[in-house]
Amino acid sequence: MQQKEDSGTRGDKVVVKMLLARRDVNTESKDEFGWTPLTWAAENGHEAVAKLLLDKGADIEAKGWIGQTPLSRAAENGHEAVVKLLLDKGADLEAKDENGRTPLSRAAKNGHEAVVKLLLDKGADLGAEDREYRRPLSLAAENGYGAVVKLLQSHL
Repeated sequence: MQQKEDSGTRGDKVVVKMLLARRDVNTESKDEFGWTPLTWAAENGHEAVAKLLLDKGADIEAKGWIGQTPLSRAAENGHEAVVKLLLDKGADLEAKDENGRTPLSRAAKNGHEAVVKLLLDKGADLGAEDREYRRPLSLAAENGYGAVVKLLQSHL
């Protein structure tokens, strides 16, 4: 299983495709963080690998460390193409992790304007609060992402 996780992390589509062709490969195997190969592909922005895993039946809502889904990891890291893929495949736009953060909160906190726009266009909730009662707008403002603040304000 480690080979599959490493290949997903590196985005090695050919190796992942070969591994997925085997009957004994489990797309839901988890590492010490509770992350699946799909989570790692989302984390690292490997759209082609994420698509292969989803086509093989990977759980799009698999929760790992602090309850984050693949969509949360892709959004936090600004991987717009992976975010779009996951949303198109039915990922929960409002999935909250253990801190109460949604994918929009994570994208806004890290200043990923294109991802924030994509999530807003799909109907993400601007009013979603985390456990500390912070919303995406306040997270973007706290971290100095003026363009994201303006984008969020334009959707109020």
